[in-house]
Order: sequence, then structure tokens, then C-alpha cells
Amino acid sequence: MKLLHKIQYNSPVILTFALLSLGVLFLGIWTGGQSTALCFSVYRAPLTDPLTYLRFFTHVLGHSGYSHYIGNMTLLLVIGPPMEERYGSRTLLELMVATAFLSGLVQFLCFPGTALLGASGIVFMLIILSSLAGAEKGRIPLTLILVYVIYIGGEIADGVLQADNVSQLTHIIGGTCGAVFGLSLRRGKR
Repeated sequence: MKLLHKIQYNSPVILTFALLSLGVLFLGIWTGGQSTALCFSVYRAPLTDPLTYLRFFTHVLGHSGYSHYIGNMTLLLVIGPPMEERYGSRTLLELMVATAFLSGLVQFLCFPGTALLGASGIVFMLIILSSLAGAEKGRIPLTLILVYVIYIGGEIADGVLQADNVSQLTHIIGGTCGAVFGLSLRRGKR
């Protein structure tokens, strides 16, 4: 029992996001994917449907299966807590919401025949954001350049060379959000 008192909910935004995503995954399994399609995937839908606007944000909680969930959450749980500690829970939540909205909006506008779900845009945002941590003011860290070239360059190559169900554009949007947010936060802007 003493061990339970020592466990700390050390990263409220990241942990809550991971747990909500797990709940959404179980709900999707329980409903045969209907809840995921209705509330946790963004796709072209009528603007008169209020859920259209909700899905711009909630698609990041949905995952196509356990392996999709684990792939995203493993990175999120490794990279997210240090970023939450560095930038604060509220700021990190705002960055996640903005990244979700931008990737959802681009999906809605540019890819009417497909659906988007998953947290990979947020994960890419965190990867790029983490490469800026500890950088000196007024300087662009080499880690940012290398991580951006490796991750985003790889996504561009995959987008051109592979035909799969992975949204490389979402990864690129997430990475770009991470760079823009990280550089803006370093300058004290939002």
C-alpha cells in the first residue's frame, strides 16, 4: 500500500491524453468501430453536422487498433513528460490542441475521400519540440536541423514512394508545428 502513495501523476496532460486514448480504443472495440468513425476520426462531412467540428480535435484520441495506439503512446509517454515539465501543462495542452486542429483541418480540406485518426501528429510535434529543449536563445540547434531532416525528410520520402495508410502529411504538419511552437516559445511569443 505504501508503494501506491509514492506513485506520482507526474505529467497530467500526457497521462490523461494516453488514458483517454486508451478509453477511446476500448470504446471503439466495444462498438465495433462505430464510435471511432463517428467521433474520433476526421473526414469530409457536412458542415451542418456539429460533430464535424468536434472531430477536428478528437481525431487524435482515436486509433485503428492496439498496435497503432502503442506505437503512438510509447513515444508520447517518453517525450511528452519532459516537454510538459519544461513548458508547463497548460502550454503543452494548447500546443496539442492547435496541432490536432491544424492536422484535422488540413485533412478535411485536402483529402475528402479518406479519414484521419491517431496521435502521430502530436508525437511528431513533441519530437521536434524536444530537439529545441536546452537550446540557447538566438541560436538554432543542430539537433533541430538533424531531427527535422531525418523525421520530416523521411516522411516526405515515404509520402512520395509508398502507398500506405499512414498520413505522412499529418507527421509533417505535426513536426512543423513543433518547430514553429518551439522557436516561438524560445522567443517568449505564443
